[in-house]
Amino acid sequence: MDTAFSCVGCGKCCTGHHVPLTLAEAKEWAQDGGQIIVLAEGFLHNGMGIPPEQRQHAQSRSCDVISGDTRAFISIIFAAYNPATCRHLDDDMRCRIYERRPLVCRIYPMEINPHIPLRQINKDCPPEAWQQGAALIVSDRLVDAETQALIERSRQADREDIYFKASICNWLGIATSALKGDGFTAYLPDMTAFMSALELAGQFSAEEHTEASLSRAWQFHVSGEDVLETVKQAGAEVVTGPSQYYGFIGLNAA
Repeated sequence: MDTAFSCVGCGKCCTGHHVPLTLAEAKEWAQDGGQIIVLAEGFLHNGMGIPPEQRQHAQSRSCDVISGDTRAFISIIFAAYNPATCRHLDDDMRCRIYERRPLVCRIYPMEINPHIPLRQINKDCPPEAWQQGAALIVSDRLVDAETQALIERSRQADREDIYFKASICNWLGIATSALKGDGFTAYLPDMTAFMSALELAGQFSAEEHTEASLSRAWQFHVSGEDVLETVKQAGAEVVTGPSQYYGFIGLNAA
């Protein structure tokens, strides 16, 4: 299927969506006075929580940690916290930081995860946005070279940033993840503490962050007793129920 797209400036993609950021973008967002939300999901070394065909991509952007009697891969997202309209959107639905907007904003509406196809029904854009503009996808292949390059930059940042983010989470006391496919754990860190941890992270090398992560312990927050027993039997440390330190965003319908 061929897909064309041209932004019509409706502002819907800038409203009610947390925007994943690179580490550098998270620092810039915080320096601008914005709030960061930390989202975590993971899967076990035995593959629980991840389809086999998705493992390579997911593992490349995850940190290797201890969980109970086994090991797990944890993916950590630092995102711009946007429960309502983005703080950088003006009254005319124009972005005040357009020239330095995050990679995810530049890539939209394309998906960064290679296992998630672009589906118009999953986007907030009005129909006219898909009826004009240059071709994005032709014969199910992304043909926009600039967008493809931005996607590769985003994926590379995910791979390079993950162990730095793991150390920042450790210093912030963040060590509970959701099981991939079951949901996300969501933290709203104190931004002064976040900036201090981010600055501290810059004092260590990627190798030092990676080595430190290997000895850190994480636990999994799961949505219900059925998932809990399955993960416990695999040897992971598991919790359920509400927490005063984080929220749980479930993906499974009740």
